[in-house]
Amino acid sequence: MLSSHPGPAPLDPVGPVVTVADLVALRAAGPVTLLDVRWRLGATDGFDRYAAGHLPGASYVDMDAVLADHAVVDGGRHPLPDVDLFGAAVRALGVRRDTPVVCYDAAGGTSAARAWWLLRHHGHERVAVLDGGYPAWVAAGHEVETGPGPEVEPGDFEPVPGAMPTASPADLLDGRVVLDARPQERYRGEVEPVDPVAGHVPGARSAPAVANLGEDGLLRPDEELRARYAGLGALEEGADVAVYCGSGITAAHDVLVLEQLGVRAALYPGSWSHWVSDPSRPVETGPGPGDAR
Repeated sequence: MLSSHPGPAPLDPVGPVVTVADLVALRAAGPVTLLDVRWRLGATDGFDRYAAGHLPGASYVDMDAVLADHAVVDGGRHPLPDVDLFGAAVRALGVRRDTPVVCYDAAGGTSAARAWWLLRHHGHERVAVLDGGYPAWVAAGHEVETGPGPEVEPGDFEPVPGAMPTASPADLLDGRVVLDARPQERYRGEVEPVDPVAGHVPGARSAPAVANLGEDGLLRPDEELRARYAGLGALEEGADVAVYCGSGITAAHDVLVLEQLGVRAALYPGSWSHWVSDPSRPVETGPGPGDAR
């Protein structure tokens, strides 16, 4: 049962979300591993943007090379990475089991949440996403670095998957609360810029990840987020919640927010790109539950 659980202490263990002020205090208290996860669908300029300016000491994380495994044939557009390859990659980035990790991006956490989820899923207990990411750091007046990034001492993190739940295609049809984190027009099937079939999983409720954010790019206040997810049925006592998106990236942001609200939701890693790879799986189009939220 994927039920509510006690939330973590603000900084120890770290997560799931920290503010810029939290991060400053955390770094003053000891080492912190910073991961820059700037990524945009269809773009390849993440490293260039990192090199133009990043948090001091941060290492760049390539979404496709580190946070996905494209050697997997049947896993959607961003299959989960091989455990051993993922472990080697994050150790090379300096990730240590007992050192807190803070992930950030420039998209409100909607790509950084993928790194947060993978590290949590593989057993790291001190991982957070920086609220507002790089823009919030800059807006607060803190220094940045440029260039290809630091040489870091290899870490010692050994991943063991299973700490965060996943959902299979069959799980999405078993009566649990299923949230679709894509934009509403993709959920309804009005447009589909990436995948070969438009629409949504039958019974899924529209919960766009971007709606977790205010106009300032920061997470909306907890009371607003709580009202939003309560309206979607995700906060009901004992509810099993599963989340998907296009390929398992932005869905992690809904999982992140639900974790902050005390609900441990399952991620469907292959998401819509995997769902539609089997023509026997049902598809719905048009408005659905929660579509106005």
